[in-house]
Amino acid sequence: MTERSTDSGTAGTPARDDRAAFIAGLPKAELHVHHVGSASPRIVSELAARHPDSKVPTDPEALAEYFTFTDFAHFIQVYLSVVDLVRTPEDVRLLTYEIARDLSRQQVRYAELTITPFSSTRRGIPARPFMDAIEDARKSAEADFGTLLRWCFDIPGEAGLDAAEETARLATEDGIRPEGLVSFGLGGPEIGVPRPQFKPYFDRAIAAGLHSVPHAGETTGPQTVWDALTELRAERIGHGTSSAQDPKLLAHLAEHRIALEVCPTSNIATRAVRTLEEHPIKRFVDAGVLVTVNSDDPPMFGTDLNNEYAVAARLLDLDERGVAELAKNAVEASFLDPAGKARIAAEIDTYTNAWLAR
Repeated sequence: MTERSTDSGTAGTPARDDRAAFIAGLPKAELHVHHVGSASPRIVSELAARHPDSKVPTDPEALAEYFTFTDFAHFIQVYLSVVDLVRTPEDVRLLTYEIARDLSRQQVRYAELTITPFSSTRRGIPARPFMDAIEDARKSAEADFGTLLRWCFDIPGEAGLDAAEETARLATEDGIRPEGLVSFGLGGPEIGVPRPQFKPYFDRAIAAGLHSVPHAGETTGPQTVWDALTELRAERIGHGTSSAQDPKLLAHLAEHRIALEVCPTSNIATRAVRTLEEHPIKRFVDAGVLVTVNSDDPPMFGTDLNNEYAVAARLLDLDERGVAELAKNAVEASFLDPAGKARIAAEIDTYTNAWLAR
């Protein structure tokens, strides 16, 4: 990922427009994108119309204002209000399938979708119908769009240890655990929610064959990332923004090829980082850390994965070959099987070589 862009123009020049077109057609993998947080304005409006007792607006313009966040706590409040719109297995199936449609339009070949099943089961959706809904959507999406979906079940940290117990049960119990589940995570606020208390639940998930992918260091310091590594045995870190403050931590991440799931626009929207110019992504890359680019909660933040690649390309000053290497990072860091990784990496190379040979 050392190749630099040769365009010296400003935004809107043909060279930059050409790079945007390259990104739009580039095969990709998405590793950090949330289920409910991926609900497009159209789907949110439809769900809000189904459930008129909700405070979520149905008008797209009003939704745009509703999705303007003052800080991370406000984001969580708004996010949970959208979670409350998903009340039936039919809602779950619709949301999941439409997310896959949106991903496929961005040439996403593989996505690990972060799902918080506790948010649905505590609202009255039985576990088995919930799992059937996401699995039916997954299989239909693969058949209809060619996009492979896999699941990360995450603990909503703000809901405490009861939520951790229920999430671990749903992720490990035979007869409930869905076929597409590959990893176990931890989301929600970090302040006041220390990572070590979740160790027993991650131990159970790892013993059941799942990968560990907690959020850490998004709104707290690098110690939270260390806790995720030492206590939760993290194989990837969600966000990890504050890792840039600790050179020893960066060296550890680089040495052990522990990827950071970087979401630039999200970090600005939630005020985890003040401006894009201050974003630490370049420090991560310069330190040799395996960086992947992701969209987090794209419609809520007014972005998508293509835009996140464009942002990263600008911050890292990458040309098309460099952007392609960034896309291959996500494939490498994914939990896809080796044959699947090789297939998508080869597709990225074929696309890039054809583009550059034009």
